[in-house]
Amino acid sequence: MEQTWRWFGPGDSVSLDHIRQAGATGIVTALHEKATGEEWSQEEILARKALIETQAPGRTPLRWSMVESVPVHDDIKVQAPGFERYVATYCGTLRNLAACGIDRVCYNFMPLIDWTRTDLAYQLPSGAAALRFDADLFAAFDLFILEREGAQADHTSEQIARAEKTLAGLDESQRRKLTANIIAGLPGRATEAHTLDGFRSALERYTLVSPERLRQNLVDFLKQVVPVAAEVGIRLAIHPDDPPRPLLGLPRVVSCAEDLRLLFKAVDHPCNGLTLCVGTFGVRADNNLTSMACEFGPRIHFAHLRGIKREADGLSFYEGEHLASDADMVGIVQALLTEENRRIAEGREDYSIPIRPDHGHQMLDDLGKAVNPGYSAIGRLKGLAEIRGVITALSYKDRLRVNQGA
Repeated sequence: MEQTWRWFGPGDSVSLDHIRQAGATGIVTALHEKATGEEWSQEEILARKALIETQAPGRTPLRWSMVESVPVHDDIKVQAPGFERYVATYCGTLRNLAACGIDRVCYNFMPLIDWTRTDLAYQLPSGAAALRFDADLFAAFDLFILEREGAQADHTSEQIARAEKTLAGLDESQRRKLTANIIAGLPGRATEAHTLDGFRSALERYTLVSPERLRQNLVDFLKQVVPVAAEVGIRLAIHPDDPPRPLLGLPRVVSCAEDLRLLFKAVDHPCNGLTLCVGTFGVRADNNLTSMACEFGPRIHFAHLRGIKREADGLSFYEGEHLASDADMVGIVQALLTEENRRIAEGREDYSIPIRPDHGHQMLDDLGKAVNPGYSAIGRLKGLAEIRGVITALSYKDRLRVNQGA
């Protein structure tokens, strides 16, 4: 497996040398300064690639191994009039990336909002801080701060009562912070910042978009971009919905194994692949991550190896330790290694699956620093070291088994 690290570009507080010191050799990044829907030129791509791959004498080489992400414009997701121009620019970006030697692209099809958390610095018993999704806080925002039309129908009477009580316990600054956590945008322009009124207006665009309609819009999009990806040698890896269930009345269509089966059946091409995000899929107890890693192995072009801890209400969760979560991380890594061995047996040179630690805890000297939420250095270094240990142990075990059988 190629050990990679997400980097948000020259302004990231975690430098390329920090990444080298963490032991990663692959960089996962994007042209975050580009507006969604704007084509990336070859000149811009090559400039960023040179920044990553040109190192001082004696430095460990790095390579731009994965794009995360080329965002899909919301006009494509709702098929607004004129959305075709954004499909065309998306295809243009894929062609330009391939021309610059970059062949894997992670993307998502989440309506309006990307990964969503209510708390960006939840205090753990250890003193470290983690990302957390509190269902009652989120319901309080939806019902009483955003005051979304139709929100009452999406929550049970018990949830509404808890949300009302939760809101009453928040002062004005806490309410502003909750709102900002949900709608103020994410690292690397993953989502744009909104005002409450702007957010309400953006939500209205999805009023008539059912889950079935959104799924068909995704299939329509892929039927146009997958042939281009195949032509130029790009592998697309869709990221699941985070959390993997409907929020704010917005549909979700990449949340479970059945969603993936439908997607890969509708556009049946190896370039139409998956980012196996363990933490995201793991929010749902009915997602068996080890089974999914085995079933969809040939489609896995990228993996985010992190875990979450589900809370007692079944809806809330927080980011857990990489090896101490609700996911069977050892079993998942073994499934990915097995898939790589299958590819090697086929004689494929592109057998390696890029992996990266994700949403590390803020800890030690990173506490109190201004960092991208979930992307401080030390917590991810710890996560990568733990995953590296699992890979090393399982690989050694496999070699030992082969030698004993020889």
